Amino acid sequence: MNNSLKGVNSKEIKIYSPPNSGWIEYKLNSQEMDYVWRCIDNRKKDMRDGLAGNITESKKLIDHGDWFWLNVVKPLTNVYAEQFTIMGNFVPTGNYTHPYFMKSWWVNYQKKHEFNPMHSHDGVYSYVIWMKIPEGISCKKQNQGYITNSPMKATFQMSYVNILGQPEGFKFELEPEDEGRMIFFPSRLYHAVY
Repeated sequence: MNNSLKGVNSKEIKIYSPPNSGWIEYKLNSQEMDYVWRCIDNRKKDMRDGLAGNITESKKLIDHGDWFWLNVVKPLTNVYAEQFTIMGNFVPTGNYTHPYFMKSWWVNYQKKHEFNPMHSHDGVYSYVIWMKIPEGISCKKQNQGYITNSPMKATFQMSYVNILGQPEGFKFELEPEDEGRMIFFPSRLYHAVY
């Protein structure tokens, strides 16, 4: 007999775990990485005026023929709906349904001491892809020698509120092997880049 149930009728115990959304991690294949690099090579206008932080460079990307949208992002919206919920249902559109599309896409170049503070995005879904993480920028090397219970250099963090109303965070510690790693998440989910 389980000691924690001593004196309790275990048939009368019900456990509840409220549903919650999350995010998807996806690793781009070589064809997808090549496509994104080609888009980066052809980057367009400056996008820094729309950023929250101090970033060296932020440029708009063009998804030619909606290739990245159709082959990567749109399928991930379907996976998200199957695993969590259809986030588009929470967008007020009256009695009309609207198809998803990729409104904007950009690349950020971030150097040592630059950051993008806690923020969220407009729209329904967002994503981040780490394309190049130099060896010297890795989380392990950046935080080496610091005495803290939560080193944040070279990290990407999701922030949310738990069922008790307390702030929680989930930290992605970035290393060179994370190149091509994509995190797909609801646009309103707060996140930061350190």
